Amino acid sequence: MLTVRNGGDIVEAYEFEVVGACAPWTTVEPARLSLYPGTSETVRIVLRPPRSSEVPVGEIPLAVLVTPAERPETRAVPEATVVVRAFRELTAELVPQVRRARRRARHLVVARNRGNTPLLIAPDDLRFVDGEEQLRFATTSAPTTLDAGASAEIALRVSARRLRWFGRPVVRPFQAVVTASDPPSTTEAADTAETIVETADAAEPVDAQPTSVTMDGQFVHLAVLPRWLLWLLGALLALLLLWFGLVRPAVQSAAREAARERTEEMAEAGEIPQAPPGPDAGDESSPGTGGDPDSEADSGSETDGRPGGSEDGDDGRGPGLGEGEQLSVTIEVETDEGDVETGVHTVAADRLFRVTDVLVSNFQGDEGIVTITFDETVVATIALETFRNQDYHWVTPIDVPESADIAVRVECDQPGTPASGEQAAGCVELVHVNGSVVILDD
Repeated sequence: MLTVRNGGDIVEAYEFEVVGACAPWTTVEPARLSLYPGTSETVRIVLRPPRSSEVPVGEIPLAVLVTPAERPETRAVPEATVVVRAFRELTAELVPQVRRARRRARHLVVARNRGNTPLLIAPDDLRFVDGEEQLRFATTSAPTTLDAGASAEIALRVSARRLRWFGRPVVRPFQAVVTASDPPSTTEAADTAETIVETADAAEPVDAQPTSVTMDGQFVHLAVLPRWLLWLLGALLALLLLWFGLVRPAVQSAAREAARERTEEMAEAGEIPQAPPGPDAGDESSPGTGGDPDSEADSGSETDGRPGGSEDGDDGRGPGLGEGEQLSVTIEVETDEGDVETGVHTVAADRLFRVTDVLVSNFQGDEGIVTITFDETVVATIALETFRNQDYHWVTPIDVPESADIAVRVECDQPGTPASGEQAAGCVELVHVNGSVVILDD
């Protein structure tokens, strides 16, 4: 309220003009006032600050220019202070709302502070709701402070807990909840100023304004292999069964019948000579039957009864190697998430381990890297997420010398989910090494 008094000796009309930062949203009612000499009257100052981040919180100076129409040189400028209270309004949007992926998808959480006071979004203020518990969520962990009218983007990664190899796409809905709070340094404006103004359109107290936003999103889980590939594999399998079951036997039978008929025709035409008489005909000069009846035994005596052997006893496995015994070794490696562990089997002294087969078992579906080393030589390096069971076979054995190590090194990025349906606490890998052990001669 503003009281105007006419101290002159004539009737005076007064005009009012609000100056300063409050002018765009402040009016004086009535805008013109006429007073007789020696009288006074009160006008009303109406402040309507918009609900916008452009109206700063705190003290704002207010001045009203009062100009007399007859004596403008006697104008006056009464001043006051307006305290604008804080209001909080947070909006958030998930961009994009729907993602299609086989394993991982990336989103952006765009948060905007439409209030007039800073807001803080801490790492714990971003929560996710997945009713089916089939998804994992990961965001940037740094706290974010939004000034009035500012916006920020928070990276969000959504990943499926397990792969889908075949089937139709599955829609997995989820919700992201963003909650904002006041920064530790922010304080409310005091209520002791001359004029206190709340933003227009504020129907509730300041502390009751919502600072949480819930966003709906969808993760469309795609299969790793397309459906048409499954149909193609089925068609190929049907063709193979048809070939081996019907077509191939018919072709072979027809070929044999044609060859027999052609042979008969050639024999009737005299194009095929008669075969010489065999051993039953009594021909002692025929190859393989004539000469000394002990010649066959004499020709085989040079091998000392060992096919492919030599006179010095070499059996084809190298000098000094006797008959080997079968040996299987299982190396189990347990690793926590983010750690590296190594399992080792040491070949005994005076022994040679001739490895022919290696089977790697990743029964949990862990993610990471496994490295197999024979005597400091890397034999295989495999990504765990690419297989469940992987086997290797060698026609020529790999010789691991005496006292050497067969090492299995596992880098665990993320434990998998076994058949129980609950994610494992750590990575567990089994490596089966098979071959023969040969005793080394002194």
